Amino acid sequence: MYAVTPPQRSDLGSNYGLRVYQTWKGSNIFCLQGRFKFGPDARSLGLTISLIVVPVIVFCIFVASKLMDDFSDTWGVSIVTVAVVFTIYDIILLMLTSGRDPGIIPRNSHPPEPEVIDGNSGTSQTPRLPRVKEVEVNGNIFKVKYCDTCMLYRPPRCSHCSICNNCVERFDHHCPWVGQCIAQRNYRFFFMFVFSTTLLCVYVLAFCCVYIRKIKESEDITIWKAMLKTPASIALIIYTFICMWFVGGLTGFHLYLISTNQTTYENFRYSYDRRSNPHNKGVVDNFKEIFCSAIPPSKNSFRAMVPREAAPMPSRSAVGGGFMSPNMGRGNDEIEMGRKGVWAMAEHGDDKNGSNNERFHVNDDELGDIRTTTDDDEQSGSRPNIHPRHSSWEMSPEVMALASRRT
Repeated sequence: MYAVTPPQRSDLGSNYGLRVYQTWKGSNIFCLQGRFKFGPDARSLGLTISLIVVPVIVFCIFVASKLMDDFSDTWGVSIVTVAVVFTIYDIILLMLTSGRDPGIIPRNSHPPEPEVIDGNSGTSQTPRLPRVKEVEVNGNIFKVKYCDTCMLYRPPRCSHCSICNNCVERFDHHCPWVGQCIAQRNYRFFFMFVFSTTLLCVYVLAFCCVYIRKIKESEDITIWKAMLKTPASIALIIYTFICMWFVGGLTGFHLYLISTNQTTYENFRYSYDRRSNPHNKGVVDNFKEIFCSAIPPSKNSFRAMVPREAAPMPSRSAVGGGFMSPNMGRGNDEIEMGRKGVWAMAEHGDDKNGSNNERFHVNDDELGDIRTTTDDDEQSGSRPNIHPRHSSWEMSPEVMALASRRT
């Protein structure tokens, strides 16, 4: 597997000749040269596979093989065959859910152009990016929010996953059991995986009960004594019964979400408790949308070569910091949850420090000069000490020099 870490500042402009997945800024893990992409918790996928495969192996060895003697040749072989085929089908659905692009929206290399808002004094104009914008889709008005990390306005039903560190279309939830976000491009496979796992549990449990009954009838003993003769069946019955409550309940919950055209994220946030759901098209059309509509193509070409002009340029946060949240890199939904960010500081006049105001006035045409100077300094090794850019609001030496020239 290929674990991708965000490129450091010394890597700026040096991505030419690499593939997109090698310079990916999200927390994804890539495998087979970018053909499979997983979340950062992809190791849990091995646990999930073992929880499916191991019980089926026990079932085939200690239960299904014994039933082959009690049934005719055709029926006896079919019990094992169905279990094996069903398990392979379930694993394929799991990989289709976990190993594909769930609907990641590509990041912008720099923020959109800010709007100019008159200052309170009427003499100055300060560029600001509005935190929320209203857009009209199919006659419905949606409020879209700006993502500090991806530097874009998220489309309706899109959310930023704090685990994968990506904005994902029609975000449902991040599932640790499959190690991937569940969203627009893999939700269908996720539901089919959960549903088929439920059926597999029912299948194993049912034939374990049949095997116990066969022992009881063949030896003419009580049901309890028959159960003691096959401890593997008892263990499988207990295991599948517990799993059936989990995956079966999850199947029922997602059936409800599909019928009402909701996502788990929207349902947990009570998005449509006080207003009607504009996405609800009726039960039949909602199911058609999930299972019969074409899956949109990925917006990312992970195996494509990084073009020279696509090398990441310093964002306005790196240069001025006026448009970016100090919480960059964390889940952007902190703003949605009411936490105070750069937007609140700007609106309430918290930018009393003159250095913060100066950052708003860095022009686009000056970004290229800063990037050139930065790259030259890095190559010559004469660049002054650079502090890590985590949550710092300090101005870089390049910006201080630029500010002094402007004044």
